[in-house]
Amino acid sequence: MSFDRERERERERERERRNDDVYAEHKEALVRGEKRVLRKTDSGELHSYPADEIGFSPGRGQAQVRSWWGMGILTAVMGLLVVLSLVILLSPVGRGEQPFWAALLLTALGGYGAWYIFGMARGEYNAKRLRTERRAPEPGAGHVPR
Repeated sequence: MSFDRERERERERERERRNDDVYAEHKEALVRGEKRVLRKTDSGELHSYPADEIGFSPGRGQAQVRSWWGMGILTAVMGLLVVLSLVILLSPVGRGEQPFWAALLLTALGGYGAWYIFGMARGEYNAKRLRTERRAPEPGAGHVPR
């Protein structure tokens, strides 16, 4: 039992050494003026990402969706909200009544939401493509407390 615990402690010390090295390299890159983001990967290791390899940050007050295609689905839902609000806006006109002007608020909110979420999806798509090309690990959720 103590042999297993000792091996686990050694692995943890080695991981901390690697994390310290990555942190030091990250700080040096910032001093050189590079735009970098220090994040834990999905495996728990630290990695210093160039700013263009980070799309959006799930778990930090933004989206809880972690992929560009998930954001694409949310964009489509917001687009449907816009279409539905236009139907609500114009349906009284078919009966010879005034349009339901309050639906314009729903149209504006849906349009802005679709535009914003699409921008996040596009940014994550480009970041994912760059991480794949550069063989960088996938970033994990959350920030690095240092």
